[in-house]
Amino acid sequence: MAVSRYFSNSQLAERVNIAKGKTLGVSHINKFGFTGTDTSASTIWDANGTTPLYPYPDAGVVAATSGQNSGASVEVQGLDANYLPQTVTVTIGGSASTETFSRVFRARMVDTNNDANVDITVGGSLAARISTDNGQTLMAVYTVPAGCKGYLMKFVGTTDKANVDVKYKIFARPSGGTFNLKGEFGTQGGNPIMYEYMIPLEFDEKTDIKIDVDNSATAGCGATFDLLITGH
Repeated sequence: MAVSRYFSNSQLAERVNIAKGKTLGVSHINKFGFTGTDTSASTIWDANGTTPLYPYPDAGVVAATSGQNSGASVEVQGLDANYLPQTVTVTIGGSASTETFSRVFRARMVDTNNDANVDITVGGSLAARISTDNGQTLMAVYTVPAGCKGYLMKFVGTTDKANVDVKYKIFARPSGGTFNLKGEFGTQGGNPIMYEYMIPLEFDEKTDIKIDVDNSATAGCGATFDLLITGH
C-alpha cells in the first residue's frame, strides 16, 4: 500500500532522498513569502510596505541591523559574487561580512527570537527583512545559481480577506535580460490557488524569479513555489 495519496512508495522515496541531499546533482528549494499590501505591482516580501518591488541591490557585503537584539546572530543565504550558493552568519549591529553577495534570498535568526524587524543590507541597500517575531524572512524571491538549471514544479497563492480581487504574477529575468511574465493567476473571496506543473518550467542559471501581486484592496497575500535545482 502506498504511504501517500499523491505518490507511490518509490516516488516518495525519491523525493525524500532529494530533500536529504542524497540524489547526486539534484536539490530542492521551497520559497515562500507573505505580506499585507495595498499597492499594485508589488513583490511578496517582508519590506513590501515601504519598497513595493523587490530592489535587487548591487553586489556587496552583507550586514544586519535592528532596534532590538543587538549581538544576536543572523544566518544569510544567497549567492556569492560568482552566483554560487553562499551562507554566512553576521551579528546584528556588528561588522559586515567579508564575503560579497550578488543575491540574498533568505535570512533567519540563529540563537534568539527577533523582537523587532531585522534588516539585512547588501552594500548598504536593503535586501531582506526578518519581520518582528517571525525568526526568518518571508520573501517569494529566488535566483538560480551559476552552473544550474531551475525547474518550477508548483505554485500556491493565498489571501486572507474575502471580497478582494487578487492577481498573482510569476516573473523571471534571465541573466542580462528583463523580467518576463511566466504565469498569472487570479482569485477572489479569499480562495487559494494551486497550480502543479505537469511539465516543469525550466530556468537557466542566474535567472531571477519573483512573485508579484496586484490587489483591488488591502489584503494579506502569500505565495509559495517549489523548484528542483540541477547541476550542483
